[in-house]
Amino acid sequence: MTYEAEVQFKFDATFTPTYGTSSWTDDDFIPEEHYLITAPAADLSCKQYFKLFEKFMLCVGMDPQSIRSGAMSLVFNDCVREEDQRKVCSEYELVMYEDLEKKYQEWKERDAQWAKMNAQYEKNFGEAQQ
Repeated sequence: MTYEAEVQFKFDATFTPTYGTSSWTDDDFIPEEHYLITAPAADLSCKQYFKLFEKFMLCVGMDPQSIRSGAMSLVFNDCVREEDQRKVCSEYELVMYEDLEKKYQEWKERDAQWAKMNAQYEKNFGEAQQ
């Protein structure tokens, strides 16, 4: 059995000038734009679909920061279970805001242990090598 699939993102825009003004001759406007992005879709992964959609959104003028913010809003919103949000945090080594105090305490303990080990090294072997 053969399976073929194609995904398409299409954008069409036209600019109708107001006659009697010089707006239609403005170099900043293109009077008509058409974008068609296609890709074979039989074996695309979820991340590849997002990458494709990112390219489409860039073509239609979206800001890269807005695209990233929109993607993050799919995960970090009130409709997504905290457990699922934490899975994403773990995958990308992120810390959720409500966990920052705990992380800070862990870092303080780690830094104190490091200082103690360094002091012990200096006591036994002299000044630490840099």
